[in-house]
Amino acid sequence: MNRYLQFTEEVQEALSAGKPVVALETTIISHGMPYPQNIETARSVERIIREHGAVPATIGILNGHVKIGLNAAELETFATHPSVEKVSRRDFAHVLSSGKVGATTVAATMIGAALAGIEVFATGGIGGVHREGEKTMDISADLTELARTNVAVVCAGAKSILDIGRTLEYLETHGVPVVGYKTDVFPSFYSRESGFSVDFRLDSPDEVAAMLRTKWELGLSGGAVIANPVPEAHAMKHEEIEGVIRQALREANEQHIAGKKVTPFLLSRIKQLTEGKSLATNIQLVYHNAAVAAQIAVALKQKP
Repeated sequence: MNRYLQFTEEVQEALSAGKPVVALETTIISHGMPYPQNIETARSVERIIREHGAVPATIGILNGHVKIGLNAAELETFATHPSVEKVSRRDFAHVLSSGKVGATTVAATMIGAALAGIEVFATGGIGGVHREGEKTMDISADLTELARTNVAVVCAGAKSILDIGRTLEYLETHGVPVVGYKTDVFPSFYSRESGFSVDFRLDSPDEVAAMLRTKWELGLSGGAVIANPVPEAHAMKHEEIEGVIRQALREANEQHIAGKKVTPFLLSRIKQLTEGKSLATNIQLVYHNAAVAAQIAVALKQKP
């Protein structure tokens, strides 16, 4: 495996010493935010994780290696490179073997984290079943990865551009626990509400760590969704953002935008329609997820 994985010194030392490490994705840098907010957010997220007692490991594919942790120049590459591939499970081996620059999605970051022995991952929101997914069968590989890979994903729920009800049904079918962190309601990325409930609520990092430890010690394979709502001060009203999303979806359909291009288009258009408010909310929810993920990673390293 050493042939493929390349660690920063900080991450390697942390893993060797059994210290808490939190994985981070690169798609949010390359495809989720414009420059310079993407690089500023990436640096701030790493700082927040360190402030909460863990080591950040931003994961991406670069120069024929799965990078477990990025240095400053590599972070800049993912933020500015003109042709970064968006990588999920199906693309992983091709992008790695071809030497391309690959930004890892939730699914691909989970793969990299599991290969490196990292149990906790902080992101913005998971992918899921797309609206009208019953017709298109457009279902994110994030969901199947959550069913098979032992990594807990701290997120602000599923992206609100998705069909959240069907996304939760899919997760239930595949045995993925959806934990509400200090909430009984499943959040919808920009909003703290969605109209749907979580499977159960846990109110502390220790409780989450105990559940994860028990799950994996029992041999119950797969990850968990730790649904962590955006802080109230930065949340958008559910009705407001829903109207914007519907308009952006109509425009995507009219322009025949499909596949990997859908989510970046929608996020960009939603930012325009909300006059930047959605991007500000996105950044704040990522910061909040990073802090909670670090706390859970620390709790997982403590003896039960």
